[in-house]
Amino acid sequence: MSENQSVHHLHTEEMIMNMGPQHPSTHGVLRLELVTDGEVVKRITPHIGYLHRCFEKHGEELTYPMIIPFTDRLDYLASMNNNHAFVLGVEKLMSIEVPRKVEFIRVITAELQRIASHLVAIGTFGADIGAVTPFLWTFRDREIILNLFEELTGARMLYNYMWPGGVARDFPAGFQQKISDFIRYFRPKMKDLNTLLTGNHIFINRTAYVGVLPAEVAINYNCTGPVLRGSGVKWDLRKNDPYSIYPEFEFEIPVGHGEMGKVGDCWDRYHIRALEIEQSLRIIEQAIDKFPVDDTSDVQAAVPRRIKPPVGEVYVRAENPRGELGFYIISDGGTKPFRVKVKSPCFVNLAVLPALSKGIMVSDIVAILGSIDIVLGEVDR
Repeated sequence: MSENQSVHHLHTEEMIMNMGPQHPSTHGVLRLELVTDGEVVKRITPHIGYLHRCFEKHGEELTYPMIIPFTDRLDYLASMNNNHAFVLGVEKLMSIEVPRKVEFIRVITAELQRIASHLVAIGTFGADIGAVTPFLWTFRDREIILNLFEELTGARMLYNYMWPGGVARDFPAGFQQKISDFIRYFRPKMKDLNTLLTGNHIFINRTAYVGVLPAEVAINYNCTGPVLRGSGVKWDLRKNDPYSIYPEFEFEIPVGHGEMGKVGDCWDRYHIRALEIEQSLRIIEQAIDKFPVDDTSDVQAAVPRRIKPPVGEVYVRAENPRGELGFYIISDGGTKPFRVKVKSPCFVNLAVLPALSKGIMVSDIVAILGSIDIVLGEVDR
């Protein structure tokens, strides 16, 4: 229904309210069209496309290595994870066997990226609800991870680090020790954060029983990541469809239990991210313990001199901080993909917003949207 049509179908007591596209709580350029009756939301329509960059069509005009920097810019808070998913696809097309040391490096950097991404999600979610201090704390700790990435890649946000068959460069001397130092520093900080926010009475009142997403609705909408797990569904590709060397590590898949309210509410979705940070720390610790320190081989030894996959097609997926990121790639045997399609977890998770928002108060929209944790760069692509 067009905007004019929707106006004509309004009842006398209804009003259209625009939230965004420039609004701090939309976490990017997103316009939400709300039809309200007083303070009650009767319908909500997300309007997207403000950040459309033609990624998929652009990918058909670039060679495979040239696409990797553009995957950084999809979900720019999870650049390492985006790199990882795309290179897995190219490696599958070309049957490339990745050196074991490279797999360890990839898992460690991907889990550090997951922690950094969840810290942004938690901090901004708290700020949405009115808690400013957690925002400052989470960004302070995220800075340490960005410092590590800067030392490793030379960049703080968009890394172009993982390449088909390898990574751009090896860990610098003493890098594993710096990661261990970070873990030792960070664990007590997460306890402080839980004391400050997770059990905060005001925070719980704003998020528990709000935006409840039943498991069957989450599955029908194809939600993934913390949004799905918050509804009590134990589904994580690192366990359910393993890739890289994740099967070698012990870690749990946290799910929502309705601890403070009802299963699948905003508080559950928030809490899943806090719990997943601890699991990522466990994975990183194990990866550092098992890291092949005596392996001095070149991390680019398996990188092909010319990336030209045979004719074929592949769909690969990886568990990103916001859910399942998938790449469908068709090769015609050339140096550029014939087709590149992206399955965006942010796009899918945003689609469930109208179902979550019917009949709620206007003030709860901010909490629900924050709990879904979208990045518009990936929604619009």
